[in-house]
Amino acid sequence: MTAVALLLSACTGTGGTDRPTPSATATDSAAQARAVAALGDIASSTVGTMRLAEGLLPPTNRWFSGLVFGDAPQPVFPTPISWQVTSDGFAAGLPDVTATEKTIAGGAVPQVGFDLGATDTLVSAYDAVSVTVEHRDGDTVLGHSVVAEGSPLVTYTADRDQTMTGTSPLDRTGDDTATMSGGGRTWQVVVRDGSVSASGVTLRRGGSVVLVPTPDGASSSQVARLVDAARPLSGTSLERSASRGSQRTTLSYDFDGGAGVLVPQPGQGTEGLTCTDLRVATIAGPAPVCTGTALRYAVDTVQPSDRLDLSGLTDGQRDTLAAQVRQDASKVDASSYAADSYGGGKDLYRVATLYRLAVALGLDDQAAALKTSVAAELDQWLDPAGCGGRTARCFAYDPEVHGLVGQQASFGSDEFNDHHFHYGYVLSAAAMVADGDASLVQKWRTVADFVAADIASPTATESFPALRVYDPYAQHSWASGYSPFADGNNQESSSEAVSAWNGVARWGAVSGSSTLESTGTWLLSNEAASAQRDVLDPDLSAFPGFTHRIVSLNWGGKRDHATWFSAAAAAPAGIELIPMPAMAGEYVDAGGRQQIQRVLDEAVPDGRYDVQFGDYLLMYRALGGESDAAAALRDAERLPDAVIDSANTRSYLLAWVMTRDRS
Repeated sequence: MTAVALLLSACTGTGGTDRPTPSATATDSAAQARAVAALGDIASSTVGTMRLAEGLLPPTNRWFSGLVFGDAPQPVFPTPISWQVTSDGFAAGLPDVTATEKTIAGGAVPQVGFDLGATDTLVSAYDAVSVTVEHRDGDTVLGHSVVAEGSPLVTYTADRDQTMTGTSPLDRTGDDTATMSGGGRTWQVVVRDGSVSASGVTLRRGGSVVLVPTPDGASSSQVARLVDAARPLSGTSLERSASRGSQRTTLSYDFDGGAGVLVPQPGQGTEGLTCTDLRVATIAGPAPVCTGTALRYAVDTVQPSDRLDLSGLTDGQRDTLAAQVRQDASKVDASSYAADSYGGGKDLYRVATLYRLAVALGLDDQAAALKTSVAAELDQWLDPAGCGGRTARCFAYDPEVHGLVGQQASFGSDEFNDHHFHYGYVLSAAAMVADGDASLVQKWRTVADFVAADIASPTATESFPALRVYDPYAQHSWASGYSPFADGNNQESSSEAVSAWNGVARWGAVSGSSTLESTGTWLLSNEAASAQRDVLDPDLSAFPGFTHRIVSLNWGGKRDHATWFSAAAAAPAGIELIPMPAMAGEYVDAGGRQQIQRVLDEAVPDGRYDVQFGDYLLMYRALGGESDAAAALRDAERLPDAVIDSANTRSYLLAWVMTRDRS
């Protein structure tokens, strides 16, 4: 318990950090290390060689993870630009955005850059939304590049006197300014402590060159304004707060003491910024070009909840639901739970929600049996002794990547894929079953807090990075651990991400951790806002070639109406709804009845819900109004057992729809 208290104290605060936050005392640090070590280490890490400076926690699940992991650095997307390592330097581009029926694409384009004579690179620092890349010639450090989401600037600072060759000729526009062109785009070049020639730039040690793309239609005065704001960027920081029903986020940029060029996402607003009339194309739509020192935005607070309100049900509905709960409860036994971290997590969640319904309906015998069953399974997953005596249904620690891996792994979770999807189910189940039971909280707290910290620690500790999967600029999470893709990182199931943060917040409330509760609520509210804006009811007016109503797979460099696992029409919508926690009704009805109907017309064009995710699509349909809820209830009652998802039961399906059916 000492180690647990330490972990929570170490996790307080805000912002990302590139190095672990020191513990209060050496004794505290040792206690935390002992608690993590008790879980046991994985047999071997999948991570391989990392291009990462010593002392940095491995940055899995980031927009720039492809720079660190894999055989060679991948292009990355510090929106609104792309940036990539070249054979001897770097290149940047402002992507050309195009749209086809199923894809909005803005891939990496090496329009301009510099040859440095570098032979390799490593990530030498990172923070909330920026990354610093060190360029080397053998053991000699040549300099560092800094790029950040939300700014179109590329900063290169020399670590020694050097001359850099441009990838295209430079046209001087002043003593320390020039332009470069490539791929049909002109970029402004601003030099400090150096000089410009037609072939490149000469920098003194500590000198810098800053690149900024010229937006379409920019006037000479607007270009001058951007050049003036092309200040070297050294890093960023994150602050969050909650007030008056809102969750606020501030991303501050260190532009050498002044205002730099910033580009908020479409829909984030421009609070505190001085904006031009210029916009740049992004895969999210046209984005405003502004100057300032920080991006500030707020979203409505989504209150965490794992309890359906059954108070409005009629006596007949309660009787029907009670009979279904008894039937579903009779099928639960020790064989009901999968052994892997995803399937097992979904099974825990399914039985926990069934337990909650049994309690709400006063079915004491069923509730007691269900609690005993799911608690016995959670006892294994949340055992502080870890995987010492078994190879499944437990968590082990990867000391190279600094995180927990559920044993058995699934869907690449040993490569740190999808951790929030998997662990959200476990935390949600633990919160539902331990609610009001201090003995279970005490028994599970150590490992459950580590599970939460793996995906949602607000600051870096010796054992876990800060906010492993969440991106505060994109306002959503990234699912790939190592991101070995030329299109950047990606996330498919926005709804499982929302559910994960609901689980973190609810476990925080049940276990008495205000830190986890507030962090989870901030994450939940922002991820839900992104799911509304970018996935479930996106503004696609800038992309007439894209013919679908939702965007189900979001990457750094593109957006797809597709899934990793199925070409079925119902899959893109269904994966954005699973598992429909109690609070999902606060955000999944984005766009209202008309948008819901358009999505369903694509997902189930023949009106048949006996398909994968048909249960969640019926829940979604119930949000369309009284007549839709009544029709959804009729279909839910006769939906084949085989298509009800493993995280769901017919009981929960009926209860969800009944709470929306007021006919």
